[in-house]
Amino acid sequence: MAGGWTGDGAVQDQIAHSVDDEVSRVRSLLPTGESLAECEECGEAIPEARRKALPGVRLCVNCQEEHDKEQAVVSSYNRRGNKDSQLK
Repeated sequence: MAGGWTGDGAVQDQIAHSVDDEVSRVRSLLPTGESLAECEECGEAIPEARRKALPGVRLCVNCQEEHDKEQAVVSSYNRRGNKDSQLK
């Protein structure tokens, strides 16, 4: 149930758009192109199974895990859309 001037389902629409935006953002981060045989960071060989499973891979598993930890982003969306929720 929406309130004010919003229509029914507006909150769900906003959540759906937030999810769609995040899925698009993550997909844009996926590697593309030809996989490397050796890791860009440490020079270790990247197993053939990993290269086949993930086209465009550039890092070994260990370096990818470290990279993912560094890229972890905490994002807080204001889904309520009012001033009070922005102050918290």
